[in-house]
Amino acid sequence: MESIIEILKRDEFILVIAIILVVLVIAFIIMMVRFSLLNKRYKKFMKKIGKGENIEEDLQNYIYKVDKVEKQNAEIAGQVNNIKQDLTKCIQKVGIFRYNAFKDTGSDLSFTLALLDENNDGVVLNGIYSREMSNIYAKPVKNGKSSYTITEEESKAINKAIETGEIIK
Repeated sequence: MESIIEILKRDEFILVIAIILVVLVIAFIIMMVRFSLLNKRYKKFMKKIGKGENIEEDLQNYIYKVDKVEKQNAEIAGQVNNIKQDLTKCIQKVGIFRYNAFKDTGSDLSFTLALLDENNDGVVLNGIYSREMSNIYAKPVKNGKSSYTITEEESKAINKAIETGEIIK
């Protein structure tokens, strides 16, 4: 133990420690200068990419905008689903059948028109034309059937609407 204390007390040891300390201080100063230069280059690079603006601020703004757009998209998706549900109740299928109700009238001026939604609910209209007058009758349709007596022509219009599923655009 005494030999270690003797070595520590020597002038050469203190000189070596002082040299190492000076080298470390110089290395530290060099590293600080390099870090400072690198930091300046980084800021200049970021401003150049950001066209004079701070790219970090731009990125934060874009992230904010993306979040806002995502929220708006979620709202729009909800509204679209509501519209889809409402559309099931709108007229989507149309079937028309023209016929001659009376033999004394020329051409097929009488008609039946079925207007149905997605669930085959709606109305069937029967327009009967004669030389003296025209009448239109309406009957409700639920699931492709009516609680009223359906004529052959009305049945053809309902079936045409259900089978072809012509959708009004």
